[in-house]
Amino acid sequence: MNQLKLFSGNGNMALAKSVAQHLRMPLGKAYVGRFPDAEIEIKILENVRGTDAFILQPTSEPANDNLMELLLLIDALRRASASRITAVIPYFGYGRQDRKAQPRVPISSKLVSNLITTAGADRVLTMDLHAAQIQGFFDIPVDHLYANPVLIDYFRKKKIKDTVVVSPDAGGVERARAFAKRLNYDLAIIDKRRTSATDAEMLHVVGDVNGKNALIIDDLVDTAGTLVKGCQALIKNGAKSVYAACAHGVLAGPAIERIENSPLKELVITDSIALNGKKSDKIKVLTVAPLLSEAIKRIHEERTVSGLFV
Repeated sequence: MNQLKLFSGNGNMALAKSVAQHLRMPLGKAYVGRFPDAEIEIKILENVRGTDAFILQPTSEPANDNLMELLLLIDALRRASASRITAVIPYFGYGRQDRKAQPRVPISSKLVSNLITTAGADRVLTMDLHAAQIQGFFDIPVDHLYANPVLIDYFRKKKIKDTVVVSPDAGGVERARAFAKRLNYDLAIIDKRRTSATDAEMLHVVGDVNGKNALIIDDLVDTAGTLVKGCQALIKNGAKSVYAACAHGVLAGPAIERIENSPLKELVITDSIALNGKKSDKIKVLTVAPLLSEAIKRIHEERTVSGLFV
């Protein structure tokens, strides 16, 4: 494979620059701007013929703009004769609509995967999909990373005693169990009934959290409504303190205010999504740049990536 090049849209430029630094290479030159009518304008500013091109672009807020930037960057590189194009998507937007949960709704994840494939991507590198089966929506190879090693290393160094890992719902048990196993912690589950896309009713806690420090593990925090209710349920059941960790800090709408006013002690997220000025003393951000750069290097060198699938 010829020369490795890394490009980025405006979705998370800080992460892209950090990944480039870890790869000890400059970020590829590209113009990603807007025409006067707000249409996206893309131009690759260097020769990419025959190169192994990677595009780092999460499809986070503004989701539609970031998705279109990704698609147009892929198309531009394909038409410029890049040898192989890999879409590096730290956060895969539209991942929550992965099935027909009710009548007359789209399967957005499948549509977006089709768009990325049709645009000309040869493979996808992503992290902590909301539903693992989304990998099967692509007709191209998908490397699926997890932020767990980064989060586990952080909490291992904190050495919080009497800790129990908590899954916020039945669907997240596998993720929480893997986390608890690596840290040798007990496991508990919150029985949750969702009333809408952003609201959930907490029913009860399955497992012993009385007198313990609870650590909620999830893939993302959106408006933080579910997180705060889970936190309140754990405190009500006798938890001494509540921490939370997730791969993706979406933090939309009233999320920051809710976190600030909650009994949550700390929320640990990664930089897969740019916070764009959203701040809280309760939020700790860890970088996944070393993880992504190592995966990119292994893909470029045609080496196994499975060692990173923890």
